[in-house]
Amino acid sequence: MTINRFEDLIAWQKARQLVAAVYGVTTKGAFAKDYGLRDQIQRSAVSIMSNIAEGFDRGSRPEFHKFLVIAKGSCAEARSQLYVALDCGYISRQDFDTIVALAQEVAKIIGGLRASVQRQRDEARQA
Repeated sequence: MTINRFEDLIAWQKARQLVAAVYGVTTKGAFAKDYGLRDQIQRSAVSIMSNIAEGFDRGSRPEFHKFLVIAKGSCAEARSQLYVALDCGYISRQDFDTIVALAQEVAKIIGGLRASVQRQRDEARQA
């Protein structure tokens, strides 16, 4: 199956769900008033889907690979910030568990996509 648009990538679709979940918890209660953490976690979540999209639309495997690496790093950043939110009492354990599980799923999908792109790069070099 050939993917022609970044919107068709499961990694981007799941990252979009993660952004919605992050925004859902960061715009309520005390979390909404902690501007630094709120803005940082929102930016890191948005960065995930943005880097997947940008890397895909750059049109080359090396560029896509590079941006997937960045996206996966942003995913780890968002997960780390979720721990801060939990420790500060900004989110419930249930919300934390749900969003962290989604972030882990996104990271796993990005990791698989990154490995696939790497294999394609390696095959293209050998050809």
